[in-house]
Amino acid sequence: MLNGLDILILLRLSLESDVRIPSKTLAEELFVSPPEVSSSLKRSQFSGLLYRSNSEKRVNRTGFLEFLSHGLRYVFPAERGSLTRGIPTAASAEPLKAHFAQDSEPPPVWPYAQATVRGYSFLPLHRQAPRAALRDARLYELLALADAVRGERTRERKLAIDELTKRLTDSHA
Repeated sequence: MLNGLDILILLRLSLESDVRIPSKTLAEELFVSPPEVSSSLKRSQFSGLLYRSNSEKRVNRTGFLEFLSHGLRYVFPAERGSLTRGIPTAASAEPLKAHFAQDSEPPPVWPYAQATVRGYSFLPLHRQAPRAALRDARLYELLALADAVRGERTRERKLAIDELTKRLTDSHA
């Protein structure tokens, strides 16, 4: 069964032009252990979302987009909590933020003690997603778009799916 780390790794791999990225590099970039990466890759391969041969890792972009569009919000529904400091996500982060007027409601944020934005807690797909996102702006955008699919209204969700489709089919396909 897939877990949030699997989605984090698949999103990260979808940004990669080198299909031979070492698992150790993924582990370092995502702040997880190499055995966690290995287990995740096996689950993703078993589910058909990843093709692996030798040291190559290729995301099944068509299948992954289908899952993100139609299954993500049911398998990984948004878990919202109380007000906290954190990192903006979903429609409160780019690239969606530019498309919507800011309202008076607190934004959804990944809880993160060093952050300065105050909003309502929105649990990330994986506990290390905020740290990894702060390290890689493109990954941050993909994670925020995935969160919009998981927990926003229909209008935001549709735009997020369009943006994910654009990014996952245009980059290194």
